[in-house]
Amino acid sequence: MMRITREHDVIQVSFLPRLFPVNVYLVEEKDGFTLIDAGMPFSLKGILSTAQSLGKPITRIILTHAHGDHVGALDGLKDALPKAEVCISRRDAPLLAGDASLLPGEPQTPVRGSVPKAIRTRPDRLLDDGDRIGSLVAIATPGHTPGHMAFMDTRSRVLIAGDAYQLHGGLAVSGRLRPLFPFPALATWNRELALASAKRLAELEPSVLAVGHGRMLHQPAAAMRAATADAEQRLRPAGGQL
Repeated sequence: MMRITREHDVIQVSFLPRLFPVNVYLVEEKDGFTLIDAGMPFSLKGILSTAQSLGKPITRIILTHAHGDHVGALDGLKDALPKAEVCISRRDAPLLAGDASLLPGEPQTPVRGSVPKAIRTRPDRLLDDGDRIGSLVAIATPGHTPGHMAFMDTRSRVLIAGDAYQLHGGLAVSGRLRPLFPFPALATWNRELALASAKRLAELEPSVLAVGHGRMLHQPAAAMRAATADAEQRLRPAGGQL
């Protein structure tokens, strides 16, 4: 099952929206679509058919981070779209290649979640904080993974936040366990960094919050700030762990 939702120039394609929602995004540019994330392996046909039905080619593929449910269809997409430019943060590029080792100076807690082991595709471009990709600006949001990135459409201020937040099972910062949908929290590498990144995103006052798991949320800033306050309270020693 697949659900398609449009906000401004951003089209959410949600797979298994009720059961285990995995979202990818098509961002419309003049020359084609930038695809953000590659879902699960079974997402391939739906991604290609959605772009085809909207009448523009996919010219770029950007990954928010290198977990299996965000890169699953990447090899199939690159086979089908050999000219598409593949982009990922400089820090998560090793993770995409299956290397989960940590850098000196990073919290030495193990990377969690499904680290891909057999992705053939190598990125064409490595992204740093503040880089522009068409109408999008890259925002470094480490925490869920060491090199997690969010992307804001500068035209409409729609924020594609990957797993920095989740909405399925209730709005929450990455790392805050939601019993109805615990998977993003269980796959979060470092909760302190995830909280700092979520605060940074809330301060951007986006018009719409678009996440990896869950529906899009209009005028989300107040709800984002409430979610960060909730996560912060649970990180304090007196409040116990997340």
